[in-house]
This record gives sequence, structure tokens and C-alpha cells, in this order.
Amino acid sequence: MKVKRKIIEIDEERCDGCGNCVLSCAEGAIQIIDGKAKVIKDSFCDGLGACMGDCPQDALKLIEREADEFDEEAVEAYLKSQTEKSAAPSGETLACGCPSTHLETFPTMIQDPCQKANEPAAINSSSSRLSHWPVQIHLVPPQAPFLNNADLLITADCVPIAYGAFHEDFIKGRVVLMGCPKFDDKESYVDKFTQIFKTATIKSITALIMEVPCCSGLPGMIAAAMKAAGVTIPVKKIVISPRGEILSEVDV
Repeated sequence: MKVKRKIIEIDEERCDGCGNCVLSCAEGAIQIIDGKAKVIKDSFCDGLGACMGDCPQDALKLIEREADEFDEEAVEAYLKSQTEKSAAPSGETLACGCPSTHLETFPTMIQDPCQKANEPAAINSSSSRLSHWPVQIHLVPPQAPFLNNADLLITADCVPIAYGAFHEDFIKGRVVLMGCPKFDDKESYVDKFTQIFKTATIKSITALIMEVPCCSGLPGMIAAAMKAAGVTIPVKKIVISPRGEILSEVDV
């Protein structure tokens, strides 16, 4: 049934097809078609405008017009079908087509202690423990299959440079989200975390930050997102010095 309500309108002349709005739309209402962002179904758009702030070309705006009512059940069915497609072959590309949003999962490293003891030293010390791609907070879609039942590592992007054993000590067994609490938009982080917490079942969160004031807001963003999502998740905050020392580990 059509009603007069708020809905997203996209200016195709301004749109450059970057796909930021695709990633920020938790309902999957937007796709890149022929190089331009389009609302694929009016009933998928909730009209809240969460995607607007992520458009670098200011091509999105909220208007009021006759449109199909927002259908939450249809959205859930659609997202479920998309998740199933993403979980099938590794290497599927998201709708924006950018290589950095190419969803991938990687085989996990040997975990058995007896087998690990027989690994060459080079594998023990330098092999990647990363289990998925992408890792940037802005690029990971809330419906990514690797987020389901995950132990999440949300890290400031300076930490891997300062802490030498980052992969072995922190990545192993966790799903990584990385970003910069100083230079990136704080509200967009809260929105993205909220969408993830609503969409995926997160078992625990490790917040890994540097000993600098600009990093200190990251745990607060996580807390704000949990409140908005109506969930409670165990969170551990770990602070790293510029010399790569662990200064504190606190349950928050």
C-alpha cells in the first residue's frame, strides 16, 4: 500500500558510484546499477537517512512522496538471502564493485598445540592470522557472514604498527575491524557498530587503542552503539604505548 512518507532520493547527476551509501544502508535498499546508486525497492527504505552522511557528493536527500510502506519482514528476508549468497563462494564482490569491498574469508591457521609445536619458526612468528577481508570499519557490511558469532577486535589503525606481535597476540581467533577514531567520522562509526550489533550475534569485543587522547573515544562509541542496538556484549579495552607495550587491560 502506498502512503505519503519520507524516503531517500538519489541525484544521479551528482552520484559517482562510490558505493558508500550501499555499505551504510542496513536494509540493503541501495545498489549500484550501471555505475549509479539506486533505491531498488521503496519498501526496503525506512526513510531514516542513515546513508546520507556517507555520500561524498551530497547526492542523497530525504524527500516526502507517495511510496510503498516500509516492509521490515521483506527486508529481513532479503538480507537473509543476500547473506546466504555471500556465504557461498569466497570472493563475492559487494554491490558497489570496489575491490576493497570484495568479501573474502581465509583458512584459519593450525590451532592444535601439538601441531603448532612442529610449525617452522617462520610460520609461528610472521604468518598472517587474518581470517577475512575487508577490515576497514566503513567497508565491512553488517550482514557479512564472518561477523556471525564472532569475537570482534576493533582496533585503532596505529596499533599494528606499534605492536610487533599484533597478528599472533590479537588477531588469532578474532574478526578485525580497523579505523581511526581521530580522523574518521565518529557518528558514522556509532551507526556502523549499531547496525552490526543488530544484524550479527557478537560474542565479545576487544577494543585496542593507543595511549593517545584521540584514541580514547573508541570504547565510548562502542558503548553508544550497544545502547542504540539494545544489546550487552562483553568488552575488554587494551591500551598500547607508542613503543609497543601493553599498558593496561580493563573489562568495561
